[in-house]
Amino acid sequence: MEKLKPNVQRAKNAIILIWVVLVLEIIMLISSYFQYDLLQTAKNGGVISIEAAYANDTREQIVAAFYLIAFVISAVTFIQWFRRAYFNLHLKVNNLSHSEGWAAGSWFVPIIHLYRPYQIMKELYHETIGILTRKGLILRKEYSIGFLGWWWALWITNSIIGQIHFRYPIETVDDLIGSTVISMIGNVVGIPLALITVKVIKDYSEIEPLLNEINDEEE
Repeated sequence: MEKLKPNVQRAKNAIILIWVVLVLEIIMLISSYFQYDLLQTAKNGGVISIEAAYANDTREQIVAAFYLIAFVISAVTFIQWFRRAYFNLHLKVNNLSHSEGWAAGSWFVPIIHLYRPYQIMKELYHETIGILTRKGLILRKEYSIGFLGWWWALWITNSIIGQIHFRYPIETVDDLIGSTVISMIGNVVGIPLALITVKVIKDYSEIEPLLNEINDEEE
């Protein structure tokens, strides 16, 4: 039986980048609050110096640029881990619901990206725990797929907020305040999303290597 392809380092890479994104979510939340406070001052007739306005814009642009870079790299490392995990499961379990390529491609196909990645992640957990249990392998702790629903709900919510923020029209100070508030809400959702995503990766990475102890492929 073919051995699993290495996936531990991919899991570590994905987790590290998610921690980076988490830190940047917090920084963005703080930065957005400073902008919100500045805009409220302007709305209420307060005087804002050109230097303060310029410093705010520069800070927001720099933080947003770092966040975008980290988010893209994080997405790449996560999908690399996710695809390898599904590939490895294919080596041990016949008749999975989707091909290994869908573990990557499903994130980019309209409509399908709303549900298929979750289906694949749930199948990873369900099938792996199932086969290990049937083969009598002892797990160090009890793994539950219940939290995957929360993970996906947060991801969908965060994606919707991101789309609203991206399309939000900005013509007045009130519009900019509204956009800033939406951005802050996105950051608040992004923090628990990052934490639960780390748990998703870590938990599965603990049990994935045990598949190597299975000698015969499941039918």
